[in-house]
Parts: sequence; C-alpha cells; structure tokens
Amino acid sequence: MEIKAKIEKILPTQQITGTFKKREFVVEYAENPQYPEFIKFECIQDKCELLDNFAPGQTVMVSFNLKGRKWTDPKNGEDKYFNSLQAWKIAAESNSATASAANGAPPPSAADEPDWLSEDSDDLPF
Repeated sequence: MEIKAKIEKILPTQQITGTFKKREFVVEYAENPQYPEFIKFECIQDKCELLDNFAPGQTVMVSFNLKGRKWTDPKNGEDKYFNSLQAWKIAAESNSATASAANGAPPPSAADEPDWLSEDSDDLPF
C-alpha cells in the first residue's frame, strides 16, 4: 500500500528488546483538506534509518504493509486484536515537472509537438 502525506512528527528509535528496535512517525494525510487525518506508522529493524533523511513538514510517499495480530489475555482468555502500519520505503515527493527542471530540461509544451499532431492539420502523417 502507498500513501502521499506530510510528515508531522518523527520519534526517536526505541530499542524494544536486545534484538528488536522500532521507530514511529506521524503523517498528516489530507485526502479531504477540510478534515486532515493523522496516521502513525512504524519502521522496524534496519528500516528505522529511513527516517534519518526526512524532517517534519516534508511531503513524502510512504510504502507500507498493514499488519494485524491477535493476543489472548492469559487471565481471562479474552482475545484482543492489534493493527500496525509498517513502513518499508519512504520517498520524497516528486513530480515530472520538478524532475525535468532538476535535470535541466524544461517540461514539454504544446509548442514542442510535431506539426502533424496539431488538431488544425487535416493531413495524415502517413
């Protein structure tokens, strides 16, 4: 799954056990800008370092897996369910115009089209 959102907060890495670590971050997701949602993701193990290159306020694409697990309370046998969003890739937002400008090439314009593509032409190119 993938989502485009703005980083709200990046939390420090937590060493949960001697061999397991995680790092959480929150994004502001505004599918409807009037009602933004704040969504918490986690990175685990070697993915914790993915967040080192980002800062709050940046718009990013987050690729993630939806994880779920069941836990049974040993005292009363009651089942509880937990969900987590595990990010495995974070990329800075980019668009083709920005990428073209960064490469020194201007974005394509209608003036760059061959004459045979214009709607005014009745001639077939073949």
